[in-house]
Amino acid sequence: MDERMRFVIRLKDGESLASLCREFGISRKTGYKIFERYEQCGLEGLSDRTRRPFRYANQLPEPVEAVIVAAKRDKPNWGARKIRERLLRRLPHAIKVPAASTIHAVLDRHGLVARAKRSRTPAEGTPLSEGLHPNDLWATDYKGEFQLGDQRYCYPLTVTDHASRYLLLCEALESTREELAFRAFERLFRERGLPRAIRSDNGVPFASPHGLFQLSKLSVWWLRLGISIERIRPGHPQQNGRHERMHLTLKKEATRPAGRNILQQQAKFDDFVEEFNRERPHEALAMRCPAEVYVASPRPYVGIPEPHYPFHDRTVVVTSCGRLCLYRKKINLSKSLAGQAVGVKEVDQGIWLVSFMDYDLGYVDLDERTLQPLQNPFGPKVLPMS
Repeated sequence: MDERMRFVIRLKDGESLASLCREFGISRKTGYKIFERYEQCGLEGLSDRTRRPFRYANQLPEPVEAVIVAAKRDKPNWGARKIRERLLRRLPHAIKVPAASTIHAVLDRHGLVARAKRSRTPAEGTPLSEGLHPNDLWATDYKGEFQLGDQRYCYPLTVTDHASRYLLLCEALESTREELAFRAFERLFRERGLPRAIRSDNGVPFASPHGLFQLSKLSVWWLRLGISIERIRPGHPQQNGRHERMHLTLKKEATRPAGRNILQQQAKFDDFVEEFNRERPHEALAMRCPAEVYVASPRPYVGIPEPHYPFHDRTVVVTSCGRLCLYRKKINLSKSLAGQAVGVKEVDQGIWLVSFMDYDLGYVDLDERTLQPLQNPFGPKVLPMS
């Protein structure tokens, strides 16, 4: 308003409109408009005007909105469609009853709609085993990425045996892509056999923030191999403390300075693994080296066994887009389970229990075409798989 007032005062003092418009950085049209407002309304014409319309074309009359709210409070379990039908029957024909979507918006605005909870399950930890013997528990993680001499980044994937501290894998990877982790773990399983459980954090590719129960394709593969999954609680790296301590040593001795490329960096990692396992004594092992304690797993890697569901009505294979097709109806399950066989069993009319291996995932409602997940089967009640 102060700018407009100075503009008008100087204009009334006889200064040229064109020169004032150039000085204030406005067009002549705007200059004339400001002066006309002043001539018509005085100083009030120079104040900012609200752009809010005087009326809304589709705004409901207050009495109609009040009737909608009253109907909902009278029938709290009714939805917008039923309330609309009630208004159609009770209100005079001269009154136009709004659409169901408008009624729902009115109810929501008045806090009379119960909002659905987010279906995504927040990341949470699982029970952690003690891992007292070699291959009872492996720990895995990515050591923080760092830049190589050729300006590319290296993402070291590491795996250790919890009981013996044996460094099973230290792979220099170009990214955390899932397919690279698959290949690294498959080579490791062929060489060392299968552990009973693998502990990781909740990051990709070990877990998926958008997957059912945070299952990723990698963790689903582990389950298919009979490996239990353990996840530390978010923000609690001390639950994987032995592995994190190894990372500190790895960072000091094998990344400073970094290699010029991936191949050179892998050579540095290979040297570190050899020394860490066979030359470096550990106080927790009574000053023995990890290689003196660790033995390969007696569970060989022989491929993935097919799951069987003898106590279910049928076996269904999840589609490539993560859907369950049942009686020509498609229900979203999880992309992490794409291509996996799940068991389904009708427990009530139109209600089916969905299971993956030994884990019950949730109930499918065929009429609604929705999945209602059960309590996280990989949480407190998970048992080691034999």
